[in-house]
Amino acid sequence: MASSSGTCSGSSTQLQNSGSEGDLQVMMDQRKRKRMISNRESARRSRMRKQKHLDDLVSQVAQLRKENQQILTSVNITTQQYLSVEAENSVLRAQVGELSHRLDSLNEIIEVLNASTADPMLNNNNNNNNNTFFNPFNMGYLNHPIMASADILQY
Repeated sequence: MASSSGTCSGSSTQLQNSGSEGDLQVMMDQRKRKRMISNRESARRSRMRKQKHLDDLVSQVAQLRKENQQILTSVNITTQQYLSVEAENSVLRAQVGELSHRLDSLNEIIEVLNASTADPMLNNNNNNNNNTFFNPFNMGYLNHPIMASADILQY
């Protein structure tokens, strides 16, 4: 009997070992399954984060392109305004030059007329009738203002 109980206890240990090996295998399979599920969920979250990041970058690119287009439009408008002002300045500079030349000419005419009226030969009493012509106070055409127009100077 001793040998049969020894055999029994050996087989019972083998059954226990097989049972615990089976349980261990089941537990390992469950852990493996949980780990797989966890990894799949983690990969899914990672893909979602990656997609969200990609969507954010695409949105940012669209926004930057829009801003770039607005800046380009603003630069073009500013350039057109600059060219317009530059052309106007060029016209004004030409007008200033022309008007300065006219003023110099008129000043020379006034100097000549003043020099003529100051001439003692013209101021004698015998030529009193001719003297009124050279008297600047009697010259009606000198009392008129000089008018200039931008239309005159455009070529």
